[in-house]
Amino acid sequence: MTKILIVDDQDDMRAGIRSMLSLDPTFVTVGDLSDGLQVPAFLRDNAVDLVLMDIRMPGIDGVEATRRIREEHPSEQLRVIVLTTFDQDEIVLAALRAGANGFLSKTVSPSELVAGITEVMAGGGALSAAATTALIGYMTDKPPAAVDGDLLQRFGALTPRELDVIILVASGLDNHEIAAQMSVSPFTVKTHAIRAMTKVGARDRAQLVTFTFRAGLYP
Repeated sequence: MTKILIVDDQDDMRAGIRSMLSLDPTFVTVGDLSDGLQVPAFLRDNAVDLVLMDIRMPGIDGVEATRRIREEHPSEQLRVIVLTTFDQDEIVLAALRAGANGFLSKTVSPSELVAGITEVMAGGGALSAAATTALIGYMTDKPPAAVDGDLLQRFGALTPRELDVIILVASGLDNHEIAAQMSVSPFTVKTHAIRAMTKVGARDRAQLVTFTFRAGLYP
């Protein structure tokens, strides 16, 4: 069972997410909070596997709330998926740096929500098309001032096939689109991506995209 905490200042949004989560018997909603300030105390008193975090809330926003979570709970113990409308590219990067494991739109469908949570809990990173576009847009508009030599060296450990997949991931394609372009199965694409993440030390797909740009490997 995956124990989930919902954090959103809108009552109807929390109710809607609860309703979607109830469709999967492996998910258990252990609480919902309207303020990011309440999150650290709740996590100290309750067992939680995943936090669904709204990005904009009164008190502190989702980025700061995620940062405070990471002060006490490493990514291996507690996953965080940020829910946002992606109207500002900087928010995606800020949440990633704060320790978020994935990003999903607040208009996510029940099936997309289930798939995203499943992916993150399996060690991957839910990165919707909107999140990918926002992240890539930010990195393209404001590229790193210099190539990170250490990261570039890590990418040198990738096989040519893994590197091909990573460049396509950083261009904004999903696994099915990459599979079609490379004439392989989506499972093969996912396998290459996971191996690449392990080799370069990226905790999820979102961080992998950022690392690719920081290593100077632009699509």
